[in-house]
Amino acid sequence: MTTHLRTRAFLLCFLPFALLLMGSFWIVQRFVASTVRESVRAELRSQQEAIAAAHAAAALENSRFLKIAGENTALKAGMILLRTYPKNESARRTVEDQLRELGERMGFDFMRVSGPDGVAIAGVLRQAGQLLPLRLSDVQADKAGLLLVEGRLLRVGSVPMDENDENVGRLTVGEVFELKDLTTPAVLMRGGKVLASNVARPAPAEVEAALAPCSMRSECEVRISAENWISVPMESYGDGFTLMSLVNMDAASGPIEARLRRVFAMLAVACVLVGLLCSVGSSLSIVKPIGAVVAQLHKAASTGALTEVESQQSSVVEIKELTEIYNRAAISVRVSGQRLETAYLEFVGSLASALDARDPYTAGHSRRVSELSCAAAARLQLSTEIIERIRVGALLHDIGKIGIADSVLQKPGRLTAEEYALVKDHPVIGRRILEGVQGFAPFLAAVELHHENWNGTGYPLGLRGEETPIDARIIHVADAYDAMTTDRSYRSSMTHENAIAELIKNAGVQFDPSIVAAFLEIPREVTQPQRSVAAEAAEEPEREVAAR
Repeated sequence: MTTHLRTRAFLLCFLPFALLLMGSFWIVQRFVASTVRESVRAELRSQQEAIAAAHAAAALENSRFLKIAGENTALKAGMILLRTYPKNESARRTVEDQLRELGERMGFDFMRVSGPDGVAIAGVLRQAGQLLPLRLSDVQADKAGLLLVEGRLLRVGSVPMDENDENVGRLTVGEVFELKDLTTPAVLMRGGKVLASNVARPAPAEVEAALAPCSMRSECEVRISAENWISVPMESYGDGFTLMSLVNMDAASGPIEARLRRVFAMLAVACVLVGLLCSVGSSLSIVKPIGAVVAQLHKAASTGALTEVESQQSSVVEIKELTEIYNRAAISVRVSGQRLETAYLEFVGSLASALDARDPYTAGHSRRVSELSCAAAARLQLSTEIIERIRVGALLHDIGKIGIADSVLQKPGRLTAEEYALVKDHPVIGRRILEGVQGFAPFLAAVELHHENWNGTGYPLGLRGEETPIDARIIHVADAYDAMTTDRSYRSSMTHENAIAELIKNAGVQFDPSIVAAFLEIPREVTQPQRSVAAEAAEEPEREVAAR
């Protein structure tokens, strides 16, 4: 019952706390994960802006080179000559050679010159590592940004070429545009189509499908291959070309979230342990006092004694009140039991006195045997509880003689075999008298077995050695001593010395040798034999004369 109560109390304390803890951790974890993702998103946005700024700075750097190239005097002269003689192939080759030389020196992949009207007049394109003449019919009109030339994607820029404040044309230069040179995952989009990508996975088709709903001018969060990605516009080149940066949010925030999960897991375990300990403590504060009361009630059911419980520390007022009420009830029961025990002892004493009053020769016998038995038990260092049991058992040891006729008990002279057989029945008769009363149960062995001998020749059961309980063995010695040192109707009393000699002689035969040894240590004033009734009667006249 206590175990079940403890389990229920523990569950009632722990389960609500655990559910509240799990809910709180889930909310906090979601909030922290959201905060981490926002932080990662802001950091990625900042990185993309830095990359875009770096690209813009690189474009400015290229514009400086472009201006230097646009000021090339020889190139200007060649352009003027080609404009004057547009059909002259020699003039065209001269300009192409100048563009090739300038392009090799400055590292450009594409160079082209056009007239003031924007029509291309000459150009070169790097092919197989060399700058070769360009088919002008394949080249789109001048524009900054990205340019498709013979199937190749170029990043281009242009600068006007002036001579004496007169525009002689425009120089356009370019470099091959390759995303592999970028340090961040990116895709080049045009018209919703992926033209180029440096992302190994996912495939361009997946990226294209995922970015379809997104605007090319704003940030967009998409899901590709069961992962969360964010796309940020890096650069717009005009004519529908947009460079979009792609960042895997799960991969970026994964390590941080994994670390947070570990931290939260450890915190959760720690909190659960704390909750477990608190729940155990709370349940014990409830169960322990109640369990103590229940245990005492179970004990009382088996022993018949209702004892108090120790004061229990509990924060529950009702538990304290329950313990106090139980203890008050236990005290009341104990006081009532003590009163009943007092009455019972008085009754036992009355029984013993009534028994002894039947025969003047045995008057006081039960009381003296009780005193001698207690003295011997104390010498054997028996417990107080056992000594008290021996004291009462000795007072009752001859209670069975109530069932023996006075003609037999008080017969002068020796008894016949039949009469002695009747006397030998008094232990069994005594047991029958007492066994019907529950309070006398501890003394039945002393009453029934105090005539059992050490060697097994006693009665009524013929027990041998320690088969006889110690109460009966002690009372047997004390009973024999008092009988020997007291006058009886059929004989005179022995002296103390003779009685002790008889005890020693029969140690190991009738009596337990260890009890006889303890009996010999009893002080003489305790074992002093009582004077015979006949002697006291003979001296009575002399006391009267002296009194006169």
